[in-house]
Amino acid sequence: MPTPHNSAEKGQIAETVLLPGDPLRAKFIAENFLNNPECFNGVRNMFGYTGTYKGRKISVMGTGMGCPSIGIYSYELIHIYDVKNLIRVGSCGAYDHKLNLYDIVLAMGASTDSNYASQYRLPGTYSATASWELLSRAKKIADNRSIGATVGNVVSSDYFYDEDSESWKDWAKMGCLAVEMETFALYCNASRAGVNALTILTVSDSIANHMETSLEQREKGFKDMMEIALELA
Repeated sequence: MPTPHNSAEKGQIAETVLLPGDPLRAKFIAENFLNNPECFNGVRNMFGYTGTYKGRKISVMGTGMGCPSIGIYSYELIHIYDVKNLIRVGSCGAYDHKLNLYDIVLAMGASTDSNYASQYRLPGTYSATASWELLSRAKKIADNRSIGATVGNVVSSDYFYDEDSESWKDWAKMGCLAVEMETFALYCNASRAGVNALTILTVSDSIANHMETSLEQREKGFKDMMEIALELA
């Protein structure tokens, strides 16, 4: 049944969904990578589409920015629409000096400054991790196609504009590769429900090396990430 955020009916969404943050990127992916895509959602302009890739039914849907937003959309996809595999495809800012623009990061785990996990009333600090099934397959796909993919921890931050412009260095000292805004909530929701989730990221800018891409490049220039995600799906 439809929700306040998703007008799809049962059966319109595939068991595997690609999740870009930007709804326009979801539209671009559907129109350029999927066969016969059909739009199942336009509520709040958070576009969602279902089509096929190499004969496999795949959906793609925007999630918006931040843990609260992806928390809503991924929860409903899992619990209302029976999605089993959630693959975030997004951009990140590199904390690691060795990462260059357009490099691929496979998020093994996500650290955070968000309070998202407090809802579970856990007696400690939760480590949000990817599904090994998806992570291991994604790395093999990348290796087989000679796509360099770095596996490691990322930071899901609530802050895009941080008052402390040097705080990233503390995360970098702990081995965190890059920053984005959604993975921690996605991994929490997936783990709690016993389904699979993985975040695949393309480096769109480097905090460490002071480099960045344009808006158009962020929306359309992530070929390697899409190749891994579509083969994985």
